[in-house]
Amino acid sequence: MKKITLLGSTGSIGTQTLDIVNQYPEQFQLVGLAAGRNVEMLAAQIRQFRPIIAAIRDQERLPELKAAIADLDPQPILLGGEAGVVEVARYGDAEAVVTGIVGCAGLLPTIAAIEAGKDIALANKETLIAGGPVVLPLVEKHGIKLLPADSEHSAIFQCLQGVPAGGLRRIILTASGGAFRDWSVDKLTSVKVADALKHPNWSMGRKITVDSATLMNKGLEVIEAHFLFGMDYDHIDIVIHPQSIIHSLIELQDTSVLAQLGWPDMRLPLLYSLSWPERIYTDWEPLDLVKAGNLTFREPDHQKYPCMNIADAAGRAGGSMPAVLNAA
Repeated sequence: MKKITLLGSTGSIGTQTLDIVNQYPEQFQLVGLAAGRNVEMLAAQIRQFRPIIAAIRDQERLPELKAAIADLDPQPILLGGEAGVVEVARYGDAEAVVTGIVGCAGLLPTIAAIEAGKDIALANKETLIAGGPVVLPLVEKHGIKLLPADSEHSAIFQCLQGVPAGGLRRIILTASGGAFRDWSVDKLTSVKVADALKHPNWSMGRKITVDSATLMNKGLEVIEAHFLFGMDYDHIDIVIHPQSIIHSLIELQDTSVLAQLGWPDMRLPLLYSLSWPERIYTDWEPLDLVKAGNLTFREPDHQKYPCMNIADAAGRAGGSMPAVLNAA
């Protein structure tokens, strides 16, 4: 049984991770939980999963959290503020920490977990985009595993299993095209936030859904792939794949191409980031290629999605520019 801690437990990544823990209690035990400010959901999660320690980042809501679970016996350790989240990240004998916190708020807790010797299931891309030059040396220093938990980078990681050193030639990241995939450039002048939140394939948090609509998310994923896999920007491509069945591909030195396929379900990359190198049997719906139908691809429109160009320029500039982009 693997003991895990979950950061960002009330968000999309967090709730899907808890679905996995709930479905496979013989495989995973929850040690710690941390959330932003959703007291009601965090209290319910504490009641169900009984972690040893939990934290809420909004310090002012800590008394509410304590009151909401006052009848529990035994009581978990309850903390508040950023320092509390950091303490949860490094706490106890958890073997792996799932980093589902959105934005740069996940950077310090992730560093704390690494320094405490925890493996990282990385679902917070900002950790590498803003802090890659700091985080990667710490990963090497402490000898922990940094495993991608998002669909595209998990797909690349899965395809790389068994590929010898030097065998990788190119990374191809797939993008659904987001909510505006079939909109004309002229129509984009009338966009509303509600339009951007209508992702055609994935169920995700609000920020990443909006970033997917502009393809800024894909640009950020290029930077993340650069750090995760050590690949030069000239050898990382983006292709629009509307069906979101192929989650990413790699091209090898002999021009062979390997791809990872599956229904658009974030639980699969999350599960693999926790079970690697093992594969756990699931009763989830298997991919039916006939049902999936045609798989199509097209070149991304750089006029329609200028955010890709901004992210590419920031990544190539290096230094602090990816962090500046992320902050913007």
